[in-house]
Amino acid sequence: MTAQPVYLVDGARTPFIKARGRPGPFTPVDLAVQCGRPLLLRQDFPVSAIDLVILGCVNVIADEMNPARVASLRLGLSDETPAFTVQINCGSGMQSLDTAFRYIERGTHEIVLAGGAEALSHSPLVLRRGAVEWFAALNRAKSVGERAKVFTRLKAGYLKPVIGLERGLTDPITDLNMGQTAEILAHLFNVSRRDADAYAVESHRRLGEATEKGYLKDEMLPAIARDGRAYDHDDGIRPGTTVKDLARLRPVFERPYGKVTPGNASQITDGASWNILASESAVDKYKLTPLARIVDSDWGGLDPSIMGLGPVTAVAPILKRQDMSVADVDLWELNEAFAAQVLSCVAALDQPDIADGVLGLEGRGGKIDHDKLNVDGGAIALGHPVGTSGNRITLHLANTLKRLGKKRGIATQCIGGGLGGAMLLEAA
Repeated sequence: MTAQPVYLVDGARTPFIKARGRPGPFTPVDLAVQCGRPLLLRQDFPVSAIDLVILGCVNVIADEMNPARVASLRLGLSDETPAFTVQINCGSGMQSLDTAFRYIERGTHEIVLAGGAEALSHSPLVLRRGAVEWFAALNRAKSVGERAKVFTRLKAGYLKPVIGLERGLTDPITDLNMGQTAEILAHLFNVSRRDADAYAVESHRRLGEATEKGYLKDEMLPAIARDGRAYDHDDGIRPGTTVKDLARLRPVFERPYGKVTPGNASQITDGASWNILASESAVDKYKLTPLARIVDSDWGGLDPSIMGLGPVTAVAPILKRQDMSVADVDLWELNEAFAAQVLSCVAALDQPDIADGVLGLEGRGGKIDHDKLNVDGGAIALGHPVGTSGNRITLHLANTLKRLGKKRGIATQCIGGGLGGAMLLEAA
């Protein structure tokens, strides 16, 4: 079967809203609907033309099981349109795109709505194991006397739940949280605290400039909460941040000498993103103007303790299949989970013993030019709603290729659990 060309024809995202210690104004489905509705309204095809809806979401809330289906119906799609949710941690939003890409490429689908939605501020509170066992014993008690006996075993600690996100960000195999894995990379690749802080400052500066110059106006659509409040910008951005400011922050994970701080790590945020993928026949039928063509994609795995190097394992097969080098890529969107992690990926691709000896790139490695990397900032300034980020960086890459008149770009990210994902786009 001949592979069919697949085009990214349009997309949108909500502003990314920083979590502030309480549930935010939107659930994951709320967010998906907020950016999906105006996106669909501006299309030249009817919603009945959409064959499938796929949504990446990690922290699914109890009231929105299979959020893809809930969002699809709230967006007005037919009851007969299939919709399913995918989850591969930080790569979920990119997995939705990859799945859509494969369906269209093999000729079974024409138009797919693929996105990611995450409301980290709605991460559930989880009872400790002792508390669960206590409540179970209370439930089994048959008489007043038995219940009274169970109550005597109640401990104050049982009333203090654990934030589910804390567990979710800790790898169950290595028992390391994601920040600790970034500290390992900082040590292995000699990333200094100043280097990490300087990278973070530049992320804020670039996003501030992109916002001020209107580069995000078609990509980022306002979200309106139930109380009527409008959210029209990414509210975690601090464009005036300096290295001196960040130097005052204490390391979070490896005190006192660690390199990862709240200032050079991605922010905990809520946000959603959708992309519309279409076949060549759908582009012709509805006279659509694609942003980019999806050329290739891949996924890689490695030791979870160095999960931040996931991008290089996913990028390498693409470069080899397409007979490209690092230098042949005009733009890179490498999700900024941590500044130290991004800088370590850049270093790894530039070290022949890793690029050639481990990844088998055979001279295709090299240093990613700073002017090609995250040119409008990234998750350090913007935030990292885990199920959304892979979708957002792919959308932004497509828009940036068009804006700058560039030909090829790669969107890639590390994924908790020791994985990486990457997608190669070519300007349409």
